[in-house]
Amino acid sequence: MNENANENANENASGAHRPGTERPFFVYGTLRPGGWHHDRLLRGRTAAEEDALLPDAVLHDGPGYPYAVAAPGAGPVTGTLLTAAPGTYPALLDALDLLELPAGYERAARATVRLRDGARVSAWVYLAAPGTALGPPIPGGDWFGRADV
Repeated sequence: MNENANENANENASGAHRPGTERPFFVYGTLRPGGWHHDRLLRGRTAAEEDALLPDAVLHDGPGYPYAVAAPGAGPVTGTLLTAAPGTYPALLDALDLLELPAGYERAARATVRLRDGARVSAWVYLAAPGTALGPPIPGGDWFGRADV
């Protein structure tokens, strides 16, 4: 395992924020701009919101919100890369963890692709935790593009 993988594993296991580990957040469901949780939790707390993709993942329907699941070679999942506004990162991380972790997600560092320039960006992504009940896959990997919207 390389040094970055060890760092990511330690961050995932602890769930705690350590100085120097700030990453943007990749969101793909109700936290995307226009989604209910975005307006409630993120409005005014982000410095940038950019279209992005999460490769190697499949999006599944859930109970009113989606779950992304790591799946090498699959995807991508469509979403938004959110950068915290200056001074808001620790509180934003705590708020997102309080929302997502009890709902069957785990936070993991994953490579995303920013659409405007194709850059690979390491971001926090909330993925379905092992044992989480999943609905059917969402064709095309876009929560906003699903048929029942």
